[in-house]
Amino acid sequence: MKREERYKGVLAWFERNMPNAKSELNYTNPFELLVAVVLSAQCTDKRVNLTTPALFKRFPYAHAMAGAEVNEIYDLIASISFPNNKALHLSQMAKKLVADFGGEVPSEMDELQSLPGVGRKTANVVRAVAFGIPAMPVDTHVFRVAARIGLSEKAKTPDETERQLISYIPNHLLSDAHHWILLHGRYVCTARKPKCDECGISEYCYFFKNLSK
Repeated sequence: MKREERYKGVLAWFERNMPNAKSELNYTNPFELLVAVVLSAQCTDKRVNLTTPALFKRFPYAHAMAGAEVNEIYDLIASISFPNNKALHLSQMAKKLVADFGGEVPSEMDELQSLPGVGRKTANVVRAVAFGIPAMPVDTHVFRVAARIGLSEKAKTPDETERQLISYIPNHLLSDAHHWILLHGRYVCTARKPKCDECGISEYCYFFKNLSK
């Protein structure tokens, strides 16, 4: 199967079967989304969503968080993975948002990545979800699933996977495709025991084809 054919079939199936895929993080504005995505690193969205209501009530915007002590933030996110590092990053991030961006979350990639604790994946999520900018965030799920299906080939880093995906996926589908692939990896194409018998795209999947030989 040619790579273009695989992409066409996979994207068409997701368009039909997951038309309303979206982030599972709870948020009401770009600042809350940014904080939630920072907290979600190596942590489940479910755990983040249990933690953020109290955090957002105490610090509803960047100016409020910027004025807090790191230990105040830590106390509210202690159940999250790596709370010490994340509390420090959130404190520094909020201060920089206030100092450099008037407390508003920027939409430009370079500006987002200038914030403490914000890498390319997090910046891409904020751009795609909060601002509707076509982007392909590559987390562990997207990295794994893209390789398994055969959407990426010999990609050794998330950046390489991102470059391959955006070269084949139409611009207007990029952000949706991110959620399609991510959610497929979270619930079907799982890391240890992929549920190939439940998978709607197995006919296009490089991994399944070789598994069936």
